Amino acid sequence: MMRAEQILWSIPLSTKVRSAVFPVAGRGTRFLPATKASPKEMLPVVDKPLIQYAVEEAIDAGATKLIFITGSSKRAIEDHFDSDPELEQALTESGKDDLLRSIRGIVPEGVACIYIRQGKPLGLGHAVLCARVAVGDEPFFVHLADDLIAGNPPCLTQMASEFARHGGSVIAVETVPKQDTSSYGIVSVDESGRITEIVEKPTPDKAPSNSAVVGRYLLAPEIFDKLETTGRGAGGEIQLTDAIADLLGESPVYAYSFSGKRFDCGSKLGYLKATVAYGLDHPDTGGAFRAHLRDILDD
Repeated sequence: MMRAEQILWSIPLSTKVRSAVFPVAGRGTRFLPATKASPKEMLPVVDKPLIQYAVEEAIDAGATKLIFITGSSKRAIEDHFDSDPELEQALTESGKDDLLRSIRGIVPEGVACIYIRQGKPLGLGHAVLCARVAVGDEPFFVHLADDLIAGNPPCLTQMASEFARHGGSVIAVETVPKQDTSSYGIVSVDESGRITEIVEKPTPDKAPSNSAVVGRYLLAPEIFDKLETTGRGAGGEIQLTDAIADLLGESPVYAYSFSGKRFDCGSKLGYLKATVAYGLDHPDTGGAFRAHLRDILDD
């Protein structure tokens, strides 16, 4: 994977985004029974769990503070990013240096992991609000791990560069079929790309466009004040979309059409598509996996 410092995306030091928030308290019921005892964010795509792809993307974009908003039965995430001396010793003794490097480098030196428990499942907006004490008065990323985006440069790096250009909050969007608007937050924008309206899961006849919010946000800290006063919205939850709608009149928020391929790994079909795409692109498995798929299709 090409790292952020190797590409020509200039991000001034004064606009570096240091914090990334990962809301990982959800139950992942669409993947039961696989997620009964293991978080959905730990579902592997080839040889890495979804949450590791998310962390790598945030680190590539300059984040040095990783804030996980967790719930019950999420201990596996914390364990994954912790050191495992016994495993490292076993790999050392067996001469498996490549595997040893792969687990030692999951969280680089200088990057901190912070875990905050979301006591009640009150929605994405509430999960983001839980991160306030750790984020402080700075802009920050919000990354939904089950939206896997293959981009070069990574999506958050693209958004950080966009933020550096105009200084406003940035939300990743992509065009969806009109009939699917009720599954997303939908935005309308002006000529500059600034969001003028954002609506949570509107029916197709009430949607202002078919430009849908996906799982990447770069938000100004003012969003926390909005979340404090946001009541429960769609689904009886505190919706981040509603707080962003309140922010629009006071602070610019821009829609950003990212470059890359998005996989909705919150759905079984999207997860399978991601597994195939990443399996074909993997340096160890790609060639043999492609040949296997051809054999299947030829049968």
